[in-house]
Amino acid sequence: MKQKLWGGRFTAETDSDFYRFQQSIQYDHLLAEYDVMHSLLHIEALRSAKLLDTDEYTRLSRALRVILGEIGEGTYRFGKDAEDIHTDIQQRVAKIAGRAAAAKLHTLRSRNDQIQFDEKSYCVKEAITLLELTSKVLEQYSLLIQKFSGEYFIGFTHLQRAQVILASDYFGAYFWLFHADFVRLDRYVRNAAVSIGNGALAGSALDKNDYIAAVKKLLPENMWKIIPTANAIYGVSDRDYLIELLSICALIQSHLSRFAEDCVVYSSREFGYFRLPEQFCTGSSLMPQKKNPDFFELVRGTTGKIYGNLMSALTVMKGLPLAYNRDMQLNKESLFSSVTAISEQMKLLAKAVPGIEIDHARVHEALADEGLYATELAEYLVQEKVPFQRAHEIVGKLISESEKRKTALHDFSEAQLKKFHEKITRTVITRVMNPEYAVRSRNSVSNTLPGKK
Repeated sequence: MKQKLWGGRFTAETDSDFYRFQQSIQYDHLLAEYDVMHSLLHIEALRSAKLLDTDEYTRLSRALRVILGEIGEGTYRFGKDAEDIHTDIQQRVAKIAGRAAAAKLHTLRSRNDQIQFDEKSYCVKEAITLLELTSKVLEQYSLLIQKFSGEYFIGFTHLQRAQVILASDYFGAYFWLFHADFVRLDRYVRNAAVSIGNGALAGSALDKNDYIAAVKKLLPENMWKIIPTANAIYGVSDRDYLIELLSICALIQSHLSRFAEDCVVYSSREFGYFRLPEQFCTGSSLMPQKKNPDFFELVRGTTGKIYGNLMSALTVMKGLPLAYNRDMQLNKESLFSSVTAISEQMKLLAKAVPGIEIDHARVHEALADEGLYATELAEYLVQEKVPFQRAHEIVGKLISESEKRKTALHDFSEAQLKKFHEKITRTVITRVMNPEYAVRSRNSVSNTLPGKK
């Protein structure tokens, strides 16, 4: 068992099973980069406060930068028996800088401050990465909108055929859903601020101006807005930043899952509207004919984990007394799990979306369904001064009669049509019940059909 950052008041050795139970190094090693940055800022503040001499500062700074380089190169290896990443880095610093210098690294600071600094910094950096990935997804949807510009598609409500729409508007709907995620991530990054100097819960003897000077020296642009704490109790107690990012992840996942569900359904033989790229499908080990939409099914299945991570964090925080409590340690796994899963899915989605094709023959076949134009026929009657409630009833009865007779309205005689209303003629049926009229008749929205204003 490695040396710990605490223990002076204890006489009994920590139970070995409990030690393993409370370890977090197996996941919080992902915070190593940020923990080193906290230490670099901290020793700069300690030097300003004259709590480190030049030799001690130089030794610690060199050791920390060596470790930071190893982390950047992917060669840093954390000790699996360390309690957490803070302890592991402390021990690594001792090996490089010597124990005498390393013994001063933790002067006037608490892991409570390190944890919130590391987590917030991780959240900001990963939110920036997710912002970039979302931008790439939006770019691919934009290309898909252009690719299918002017093509008709089937709009559904309650998973039943509803109205004719444009394929570009269908994909545009997902563009706007992911655009909302982009806006949320952008707002998150813009509003983020990382505090330093909280101590365990009430600050420390270090002057906040020493931290301000340290930030200006080491991070002159201060993109992450690292600032001295305004309220230390709040600083070590707050996990809203983590829950907010998990919430954004949950919303992104809901949009991923909805699109995945559409792809699964629309690519099935029962619908047949989509052809999915083979690079993101798999086959059956028994049935040779199968082309399974596995990527999209796995995206849909991941939703439970992402939602669960959010609920886990909310539940952990719901009844904690101020200030820091060890329960909060468990939020890290939820955070890392969601961020990793969302990043992976968004990368893959940006690669999969361009390969989606529409089966025009199947869509054309579906467009012959006269029920798709019932709303347009009712609106035509409204233009002819028929009250909408009455128009709705007339068209409903007309569609019902067509289904009973198993006869298309296009095949009804003039007399049969006029039995329902004198304004309904064969000419009207032909003019109104077609995709172009249906799309062009809508004026409350800006459809993407070329030439429509």
